Amino acid sequence: MNIKFLGHSSLLIEGNGIKALVDPFLKNNPQYIEDKNDIENITHIFITHAHGDHIGDAIEIAKANDSMIIANAEICNILYFLHNDLNYHPMHIGGTFNFDFGRVKMTPALHGSGYTDKDNKIQDGGNPAGFVIEVDTKKVYHAGDTGLTYDMKLLERERIDVAFLPIGGNYTMDIDDAVEAARFIGAKITVPMHYNTFGMIKANPIEFHDKLLGHKVIILKPSEAIEI
Repeated sequence: MNIKFLGHSSLLIEGNGIKALVDPFLKNNPQYIEDKNDIENITHIFITHAHGDHIGDAIEIAKANDSMIIANAEICNILYFLHNDLNYHPMHIGGTFNFDFGRVKMTPALHGSGYTDKDNKIQDGGNPAGFVIEVDTKKVYHAGDTGLTYDMKLLERERIDVAFLPIGGNYTMDIDDAVEAARFIGAKITVPMHYNTFGMIKANPIEFHDKLLGHKVIILKPSEAIEI
């Protein structure tokens, strides 16, 4: 499995039978370094919650590639009413499904998920979530936007290969809480995300690295990738 960090909380995951985006916030993402390969031949798009910096460019990319959108049922319903020509797979917290490429589990996240419609009204985006995505016997955990929760201790049994955790504070965990989350999860590799995109989520990933003693932390710059 190859995982490319696209900035903020956006990932590109490639493996046997899959070329997927997670939270594809690209066009308006000041961290994103444009690369046509990031949006071509996309098979699946994972959306953790309904905020604009996570749904991002999902619709445009899905239409161009006939991608399957995987999200909670509320997000899938919202998008279906707006774009009923797309392919959706709704899930919910705790649910698992075996896709052709591998197993996906939707995990809890502590956050909001309101969707602002064209009339500037907030619509229910259902429960925010994270994903455990298994491809080629390797597991990546994308926490989504979340605060620290003891539920993360349950992920220890998943034997996660790579965990992507927000560290920016204000809207999500800060560095200290993310360090505790990483200890709960016990992933082989932990990667910080969701920091320094905007002024309110400034954080130093080196501080996160230095505080997480005994754990392997890889700090990815936008457009950098890891192979597992």
